Parts: sequence; structure tokens; C-alpha cells
Amino acid sequence: MYRTMMLALVLLASGAWLHAQAYPQAAPTQSASDTAGHTTVHGCLEGANGSYTLTAADGTVYLLTGNTAELKDHVGHEVQITGKTSGSSAASTSSAGTAQQATLDVKSMKHIAKTCKSAAK
Repeated sequence: MYRTMMLALVLLASGAWLHAQAYPQAAPTQSASDTAGHTTVHGCLEGANGSYTLTAADGTVYLLTGNTAELKDHVGHEVQITGKTSGSSAASTSSAGTAQQATLDVKSMKHIAKTCKSAAK
């Protein structure tokens, strides 16, 4: 009887541990005032030496500024960046006829995948 109870306890504990490993911890929720004016962009991270760009699925390329310190380990990966945007899309032009780079001031980054979906095309 003792062995059966111990086996059941070990299996229950193992199952709970596996369940915890399978699901990532939820990110802390942000209040509405923290997220006001912020944009979340999902795409492929490129760059090096402190200069990074994010190419969104629609082809828009964002120059990343601000909190970029944690980005170097995720170059070539699919990420989700949250921050404030400025400028216009890379495809649009200003009245002078030159392309204007969209920028995204990084507030937070979430790793999605080790490869970019666009790289598979």
C-alpha cells in the first residue's frame, strides 16, 4: 500500500512539473496607461553592432531605437516588439521624393521563433 501511494505521489508531482514546463509563464499585465500609444509589431529581426531593423509580415521595415540591448541574441529570429512608432512605412515617400524610414522605439521584446517565417519563402 505504501509503495502504491508513493508511486501515485511521484507520478502526480511529475505530471505537475511537466505541465509547468509546457506552458510559458504569463507576462505581467500592463495598465492601460502603460500601453497607451504603443504598437506591437511581429516580424523578423535583423542587424548587428547596436543597429537593428524589424521586417513586419506586410514588408514594412522598422529601424529599432531605444532599449535594444537584449536584441543581439535574437538576430535572425522571429520576434514581437512593442513600442512607439514614428515616421512612415519604408515604402512611402516624403514630399521631396525620398524614402522615409519608420522607427520603432523598443519598450519590450518577446521571442517567437528561432527562424523567421519570411526566410522560408
